[in-house]
Amino acid sequence: MKQAGSRQNGGHNWAESFLVYKNPKVLAMLFLGFSAGLPLLLVFGTLSAWLRVEGVDKTTIGFVSWVALAYGLKFTWSPLVDRLPLPLLGRALGQRRSWMLLAQAGVIFGLLNMATSDPLSQLQAVVLFAVMTAFSSATQDITIDAWRIEAIGDEYQGAMAGTYQLGYRLGMIVAGGGAFSLAHFYSWPVAYQVMAACMLIGVVSVLIISEPQQAQLQADRHTEREMIERANRELHLAGTWQRLQNWFIGAVVSPFAEFFARHGLFAVTILAFIMVFRISDITLGVMANPFYIDMGYSELEIGLVTKTVGPLVTIGGALLGGVLVMHYGKMRMLMTGAILVVLTNLLFAWLALQQAELMWLIMVVGADNLAAGIATTTFVAYLSALTNKAYTATQYALFSSIMLLLAKFIAGFSGWVVDASSYPVFFIYAAVLGLPSIGLIKVLMNHESLQQAAAPATQTG
Repeated sequence: MKQAGSRQNGGHNWAESFLVYKNPKVLAMLFLGFSAGLPLLLVFGTLSAWLRVEGVDKTTIGFVSWVALAYGLKFTWSPLVDRLPLPLLGRALGQRRSWMLLAQAGVIFGLLNMATSDPLSQLQAVVLFAVMTAFSSATQDITIDAWRIEAIGDEYQGAMAGTYQLGYRLGMIVAGGGAFSLAHFYSWPVAYQVMAACMLIGVVSVLIISEPQQAQLQADRHTEREMIERANRELHLAGTWQRLQNWFIGAVVSPFAEFFARHGLFAVTILAFIMVFRISDITLGVMANPFYIDMGYSELEIGLVTKTVGPLVTIGGALLGGVLVMHYGKMRMLMTGAILVVLTNLLFAWLALQQAELMWLIMVVGADNLAAGIATTTFVAYLSALTNKAYTATQYALFSSIMLLLAKFIAGFSGWVVDASSYPVFFIYAAVLGLPSIGLIKVLMNHESLQQAAAPATQTG
């Protein structure tokens, strides 16, 4: 038992930690991660740069970033993705793959229509199709996360998270550096049309991967069956109404009830940590590209350094994070990642006080992306471990939505903070927003230590 506990909290040797990346399903996450990472910047950071270049004011850009709130609200429709079979597509591809394909089609449609809309004269249309793109992208995230957790065992989730981040960052490189370069040499509409074509990588991936086997998960839904039986006895509904009631209990109520039953009142602390972990870097991200532009960097420099070189460093950090999670455990690496994010955000405050030197930009962006890669991979592995595979899509969507909802809302005021103060003050403010997560990680670590200390006593008794 002691050895198992050690493995659960790290302790794998370095050879074991690296070899997990050879698994074919782990490698498949490279392409699915690319498909997930591509749309995010196109409705967030890259979009903010496009709007700024076209002359849209910073306060409006900050409010437009609320488009990305769709990623924070995806838990509201995740039960449909989890349980509702799609006609025709569902029978041909299965539950997870059919929803992935439908979502990818929505992303492609939204990007193509954004490309044909002018940000100054048709800003409402740009926002409308950005919302459609974000909604479809968030739906794709629901299904990819569910596939990632269901397709392979828990011991591989750190590697799945690392490879997912590798693909995700490659998608962000294309949506960032690629889009900036295309905009520099051609135009922003051409850039968005090419991005829509790149989504075909995700479409092909969905057609190649296999559907996870879910039959064994039914055994984990005993609480759900008890809730349905009790509701049928007490409410006495019949026919269609009873089927709707049973579906609602199974798809919506049970995933949330199971999580709180498993963790008790401490579930509130877990959710609070998830809510605040990414506030710091997401808040900074809204104003990053406008900051580079206002500092005097060219579109080509921004694309090559912050959206190409930087994410390459993130890829290294993501893969390193997967190895470090295997070797040192999730909790210690969560703390390390959270501290690194705060420190690297403070580097931006320093950068804002310097002249626009390319070397300083490379240094700060490199440090920021290395920290982001380690922190994000560790966080994804942590969230995956929290999920019950009987309710994969709904529970993970709840976690990732909570992670983004408050962060995206607060980030919407980023432009206002900059306009009301200055860039150095804003970056210090963004760093301070990361301090609550460090405190909550300490609480989580103490709770885990108490549980491990109590386990041997329980087994002995």
